[in-house]
Amino acid sequence: MAELTDRPKLRPVEAFPTEVEGERRIAIRDPAGFTDSILLLPLPLLDIVSLFDGEHSILEIQEAFMRHRGELLFREQIDRVLSMLDEYGFLEGARFAERRQRLAEAFRQSPARPAGHAGKAYEGDPMGLRAQIDGFFTPPHGPGAPGPVASPSLRAIIAPHIDFHRGGPVYAWAYREVAERCDADCFVILGTCHAGMDDPFALTFKDYDTPFGPAVVDREFADALARRFGADLLGSELAHRSEHSIEFQAVFLRYLFAGRREFTIVPVLAGFLHEALLRGKDPEADPTVGRFLDALRETVATCRRKVCLVAGADLAHVGPRFGDPEPVSGPWLRKVETEDRAMLESVTSLDAQGFFDSVAGDGDRRRICGLSPIYALLRSVEAKSGGLLRYAQWPDPQGTVTFASAAFSA
Repeated sequence: MAELTDRPKLRPVEAFPTEVEGERRIAIRDPAGFTDSILLLPLPLLDIVSLFDGEHSILEIQEAFMRHRGELLFREQIDRVLSMLDEYGFLEGARFAERRQRLAEAFRQSPARPAGHAGKAYEGDPMGLRAQIDGFFTPPHGPGAPGPVASPSLRAIIAPHIDFHRGGPVYAWAYREVAERCDADCFVILGTCHAGMDDPFALTFKDYDTPFGPAVVDREFADALARRFGADLLGSELAHRSEHSIEFQAVFLRYLFAGRREFTIVPVLAGFLHEALLRGKDPEADPTVGRFLDALRETVATCRRKVCLVAGADLAHVGPRFGDPEPVSGPWLRKVETEDRAMLESVTSLDAQGFFDSVAGDGDRRRICGLSPIYALLRSVEAKSGGLLRYAQWPDPQGTVTFASAAFSA
């Protein structure tokens, strides 16, 4: 433990308040999926763990605890906390490096990207999953069952990436448009990378498994995109291992077309605009961002296949679970909806810069989760009009998430 306890460093985690048997706790989990464990910490431990930043020594942590709590914190107590965090993969260090290497190697050796969220965020059995998704299309919340392709003018959609049980009908509004207005046989899926990654974009050549069969990667398109971009698109490929934002779109596409139409996907994770917001920079201040988006647009334009873009993107995240001090109230929900809908006007107007500016204008106060894939879609799509199909909120007072579906036509 000497390596860890000198200046211990917590890995990037999600922390949110929760209640267990009437007692408030802080839950921490790993958005990168290197551990499935969720640890529940008593509130006093938060004062300790928050100082595991790689800069504070153990002695400095003890002194800070004494100033804050007026209590002596013994070294043995800190070591117990460190041992627990290290065991479950939440601390930087040799033990986590071994865990990461082991999981990364297993992913590299896998012929496909497994359906990691089947049986969790959606039904894992094909028959059960089909029945579940069928239900999402049912009115009044769903749009009704999709009919045959009538007017193949659809060029792109935005769909949620929230768990199916919370956002299923809003997915259905987007995918009925795909069923009725799209003749594409290649879908470029732009997904949010929740865990963060070193590169602004990450491609994988691994087919995405689903309970309905694999969504096969279009290697010809992916190769052409990589050549035009002129740099490595696989450097952050490991981010695909547990990220759900693309997986959920692959499931819906296989649901629509299994046994009816052959199609391919190009799965691209995006995570570049929140950094631009934090630094107060232009969305394409990093030249690799503009170069990739230009390459994507050109590859779509020259592809011999018909292409549709898909952005897997949620919107606002507000409430104590996401860092706000107070629970979400009814008036707050109405205010969030008003601001979301104003932001979505720039989206349906195909105004990428206006969309970014609308989020930057309030410092991303609502924490728009789909910022990067939505911007990338708006910058890359060849379309003349867009329309909002459905807007919804999951109104948990501790952590409200909002999401929408939209369609863009030639």
